[in-house]
Amino acid sequence: MNNYTEIYFPGLGLEMNPGKMLQIGSLQIHYYGIIIAFGLLLAVLYGCKRAKEFGITEDDLIDGVLWVVPFAIICARLYYCIFEWKSYSADPIKILYIWNGGLAIYGGVIGALVGVIVFCRFKKIKISALLDLVALGFLIGQCIGRWGNFFNREAFGAETEFFLRMGLTDSMTGLTKYYHPTFLYESLWNFAGFLGLHFLSKKRQYDGQIALSYAAWYGLGRCMIEGLRTDSLYWGPFRVSQLLAAVSCFAATAVLLYMNLKAHDSANLWCNAVAAKAAEKAETEAETEETPEAESDTAPESEA
Repeated sequence: MNNYTEIYFPGLGLEMNPGKMLQIGSLQIHYYGIIIAFGLLLAVLYGCKRAKEFGITEDDLIDGVLWVVPFAIICARLYYCIFEWKSYSADPIKILYIWNGGLAIYGGVIGALVGVIVFCRFKKIKISALLDLVALGFLIGQCIGRWGNFFNREAFGAETEFFLRMGLTDSMTGLTKYYHPTFLYESLWNFAGFLGLHFLSKKRQYDGQIALSYAAWYGLGRCMIEGLRTDSLYWGPFRVSQLLAAVSCFAATAVLLYMNLKAHDSANLWCNAVAAKAAEKAETEAETEETPEAESDTAPESEA
């Protein structure tokens, strides 16, 4: 944990010194965890409200959350610890100290993807359709969750005099320096992405379009913002997240451009296929119910 206390945003006229945890008797609850949990809750509520539009039931969505979240958290932590192994090699038990920070969002994305694939195979749900809904939830969770970095005084960039600069006071030296609030930049980028994809999702042409758009949008933003940070995870001379962001953005954009050249039938959307199957089932059941009535109506005539 760092030694920063006061936080300043001189360009916005703000000065504050929020605590890092909530104390309830002997129980300590870190705001970092509370904010991540709140972001997840909002994402789930949003998902439940729109699940039907993607051909997913609310029950399946809740079941999916119970599958995917553990995958995402474990992979987010492992991703971070692998590339910061020098900080954990002497005392590996610290890997479990998740409340001290150290979750890599790309690890979480990878874990969530694995969780979604496993869940969809088990439930026989179209993977790309569920990924579309998950991508929207991810943007909500990332937008909110980044503020956990604010309370922990972490995930900021290099020193700057930019209008939105964030001042941090070091309690050990008493010095205040001003940095790029990269967590804020990413939060705003994700919020803009969520708004755009929310409306695009209502007019999507094929399953997977929103997930691909998420990868392109988030990858572009992360690639730019990661270059400002001073706490990046490195693989040799490369910033791991920046490299992965650039590759995912390029790949997703290429697929989107290719898919835009093709004609798409809305009947192939998973939600429409599910609705058509449900309508067919209801029609069959209605015909089955009507058949005994018809037989009972003709029976007296036959006897006569």
